[in-house]
Formats: sequence, C-alpha cells, structure tokens
Amino acid sequence: MKIAFQMDPIGDVNINADSSFRLAEEAQARGHALFFYSPDKLAYQEGRITARGHDFTVQRVQGDHARLGPEHEVDLGDFDVVWLRQDPPFDMHYITSTHLLDRLKGKTLVVNDPFWVRNFPEKLLVLDFPQLTPPTTIARDLDTIKAFKSKHGDIILKPLYGNGGAGVFRLDENDRNLTSLHELFTGFSREPLIVQKFLPDVSNGDKRVILVDGEAVGAINRVPAAGETRSNMHVGGRPEKIGLTKRDLEICATIGPLLREKGQIFVGIDVIGDYLTEINVTSPTGIQELERFDGVNIAEKIWEAIEAKLA
Repeated sequence: MKIAFQMDPIGDVNINADSSFRLAEEAQARGHALFFYSPDKLAYQEGRITARGHDFTVQRVQGDHARLGPEHEVDLGDFDVVWLRQDPPFDMHYITSTHLLDRLKGKTLVVNDPFWVRNFPEKLLVLDFPQLTPPTTIARDLDTIKAFKSKHGDIILKPLYGNGGAGVFRLDENDRNLTSLHELFTGFSREPLIVQKFLPDVSNGDKRVILVDGEAVGAINRVPAAGETRSNMHVGGRPEKIGLTKRDLEICATIGPLLREKGQIFVGIDVIGDYLTEINVTSPTGIQELERFDGVNIAEKIWEAIEAKLA
C-alpha cells in the first residue's frame, strides 16, 4: 500500500518514544511505501487534495532514522492511507487540515477519521460520558469557574485545547491565584477553560489506555515527578508497567463502540483512579512504552485493523 504521514518534522522525533515513527516502522516491515509531509504542505488544488513532501524509509538509528527522498508533489487521492498525526494545539490550522482531508473520503482512508477528530477534541468527547468522568465545567466566565471551585475546593484548571500537560494548574482550597490565572489565559486566548475536581489518585499515576478500533489492548501508568501534579511524559512523568483493571475495561466497553463507529482506530484514553479524564484522538502516543512493558506488537494490531478495513 501507499501510506502518507501528515506529521511534525520526522527528523526531530525520539525513535524510542514516538508513536508515528513506530507506525511507519511497522508499515515498512509490512512492505508498504511511505511518504512524509508536514501540515503546511497540505493543499486543495482545483478539486484535488495534494501535498508536497518526501518518500522516505526508516531505521532505528537516532539521527539517521528517516531517510528522505527529493521533495515532490503528490495527489493524496492516489494513496491507500493518510495518517493524521501532527501534534496539537487544536487550533484553526489543525481544524482546516481536517476539512481538507475530509475531501479524500471515498478515495483514501484517513486515520483517524478527520471529521470525527474535528468533532471529538480530547477534553470535549468525555462530556458524552458524565457517568465516567470527575465533576467538570467548561467556561470562560470567571464567576462560573469560581462557583465550581467554591463547590469542589481542590481543582485542576487547564486550557481546553492544550496538550502534553502544558498550562495545567492545580488550585487547592487555600490557593488565591484563580483570578490571576484567568486573566493570564484570557489575555492571550479567546478559548474557554476546563476545570475538573482534583483527583488525589493522580499521585499513583495517570493511566494511558490504548484502544485499537474500539478495543482495549493495554495500558501504561504515567507517574508524576516529585513535586509535580502533571504526569504527562512531556513534562517528566515516568512510564511504568501496569495492567487493565475491571474499571478500565468497563470504561473501554462504554466508549469503544462509539470510537469504532466513528473511525477512531488509534485512541489513547487517560484514566485517574476510577475516572476517565480525556479521550485522545488527535495524535495519541504510548505505543512504544506499552510494547516494551507487555511484549505485544501494538503497531501490528493497528495495521491489521487498517488493512481489514481496506480488504
């Protein structure tokens, strides 16, 4: 098959952690031809969806891990699969790319389905499952956020469309910084904020559960560094081996059918204690850590699911 990856610069990735690299590596092992382009090279040209990028091969040698051919233009309608894999922020640039990739429907399989990536932002899709989530409010209005804090005391405040743990604050019962933080956030962004009741279980880790075509295939635990509330690996969280609990499986059984129906083949959900906090569909990660801990080829499972849809 012909496979295109829409992603951030492949030359900058960590080959021992990056999920896009692992997906490309497995695709190459399965005999598929690879093409890379960055989101700014995606275009609509008189009815065609095109990209300027490079044929490439990968090898597990950091610094020489992606060998790119000369830049050339392709018609993405000629490809079997396009991977939507650039990292957030989930801004208008990101949203526009999903609109363009939508136009490949019926010609090329885009993973994850861009229509539903656009409509399923990580911190908003969980609102469909209030029985699984901690108390949550999404608002820009300061009085609404203050009322939530007054009710729940210890809260987490974060940007609605952030990623990687950036801009996440814990405000406990004695904190006096809510108004200042609200001024800070609203001073540079028109977006609402999301606030959730703080879950003390985060000290034991924030579990990343990987789902492939709606089915749970394993999990890793991300433990916050000393003195940190955030457990994201981007900000120093430590990955650990962990199994799936009965509650994890209940959560996955509840959300899995919707993910499968909407073409969300590779999804990573975040679970703290008994609560679902995010459903990551834009550019989930965790494949390589899970493969090392469990000895299971997760990338193979993802490609098998894709190949089955194209059979």
